[in-house]
Amino acid sequence: MADITVIILTYNEEKHIERCIRSLKPFAKRVVLVDSLSTDRTVEIADSLGAEVLQNRWPGNHAIQFQWGLDNAHLTTEWVMKLDADEYVLPELAEEISQKLPALDNDIGGIYMKRRVFFMGKWIKYGGYYPTWLLRIWRNGKGRMEQRWMDEHIKLVEGRTIRFEHDFVDDNLHGLTAWTQKHNHYATREAVDILNILYGFRKYDSVRPNLFGTQEERKRWLKMKYASMPLFLRPALYFTMRYFLKAGFLDGRPGLVWHTLQGGWYRFLVDAKIYEIYHKAGRDKEKILDLLAKEYDINLKEG
Repeated sequence: MADITVIILTYNEEKHIERCIRSLKPFAKRVVLVDSLSTDRTVEIADSLGAEVLQNRWPGNHAIQFQWGLDNAHLTTEWVMKLDADEYVLPELAEEISQKLPALDNDIGGIYMKRRVFFMGKWIKYGGYYPTWLLRIWRNGKGRMEQRWMDEHIKLVEGRTIRFEHDFVDDNLHGLTAWTQKHNHYATREAVDILNILYGFRKYDSVRPNLFGTQEERKRWLKMKYASMPLFLRPALYFTMRYFLKAGFLDGRPGLVWHTLQGGWYRFLVDAKIYEIYHKAGRDKEKILDLLAKEYDINLKEG
């Protein structure tokens, strides 16, 4: 058993939460759910599996909710791990965590792990989507959640990082209708995040963009370049790169659906939402801020 607490955000995750918690049993000392007042059996299932449950009304932002969990879980373990409810740890990774974590040098502050995405029962291996390296384990007190509207990561404040060999899995079981509804919501947050890059509404204490840094630093740099490209051209180029240049077509028919929706439709929807905001507010910073506050209940004004 490793000296680690796993924190999971939940809202109506009865379809996923048992699979998630059971994958943590071989190595986690504590499993803590930060639940946004679920109305299904999420809390009941978690209780039955020995997880602890903290409840906090959804604040409208993933980063704020996760940081609330970090601040209120009374963490005493040496290590902390972040996992989503629709994710689970493979047995090989669970064993690796159990064996390697206690022996790590004191100057190691964080651990990157590979995420496998499954979609319609298919492991999405191509299109630049695997491996995706994410910092998901860090020493207690050495990491904080970026306070962004989208694409938030854990920012390590001290120590060096290493990589573990084995994978965890992202496999959402809710189906295509729920997926598109969720990504419609994500598209609004992504649009706000891109507008923030362009207009500098609010400064983030975030991962440093760096073309030659870690994968997440490189992706942050590329996102800033992406944000400067023309509306509607960039999603077309992005889909072309993923599906053709990075061989997304090798993922078969599920991959066709995945790369078209996640790499094409979703990115186009983000631009459509930005276009709508420009149509209503023009490109004036203050008018955009006022529109976001009035119509989207998103206040990005400093102070």
